Amino acid sequence: MSETSQFTDIPAGKIAAIVTYLEMRSMPQRSEATPPLPGALRQIEQLDLDWYFDVYKRIGADLLWFSRLARSPDELASALTDPDYAVYMLEYEGQDEAILELDFREEGQCELTLFGVSSGLVGRGVGRALMQKAIEFAWSRPIERFWVHTGTLDHPRALPFYVRSGFTAYRRQVEIADDPRLTGALPRDAAPQVPIIEP
Repeated sequence: MSETSQFTDIPAGKIAAIVTYLEMRSMPQRSEATPPLPGALRQIEQLDLDWYFDVYKRIGADLLWFSRLARSPDELASALTDPDYAVYMLEYEGQDEAILELDFREEGQCELTLFGVSSGLVGRGVGRALMQKAIEFAWSRPIERFWVHTGTLDHPRALPFYVRSGFTAYRRQVEIADDPRLTGALPRDAAPQVPIIEP
């Protein structure tokens, strides 16, 4: 073991992730043809939280997505319906199978706050096509910076995907949170690749 290594215990009942922040300062040149999206991408104007949570959990439960579930419904609805916050869903074969959220509330910036594709569409070029749309939407406004963060609990290909899409890493943090399977926000059988450590 290196003398510079440090190990920190994570309390029982918690989960931890290394979070990497990435940014792009200008719209990247497209280096290859982007496949078309396999369904209809639409911006959500009228938000039904029950429907939203259903899609959110279906796409993100096995990645332990929990940030939306930890917020009060009123607070979340207020953020998601802000005029400078855009929520998009991709409908495929009659069901919403991908989600994209862009936050323009900070002047001159856009944060890619949520980006996910259902497991059935992973590996079919849908993520690449959806990212191209996200980049186009973000840079269609007068911004100077487009940024995103991803963690080690996310899909293992997420970080290299963002780098290939034109983002550059600039910061790293450790996030520690209550295990959402123990709080009841997600079912106990979600994300079996991450063992539950009971408190």
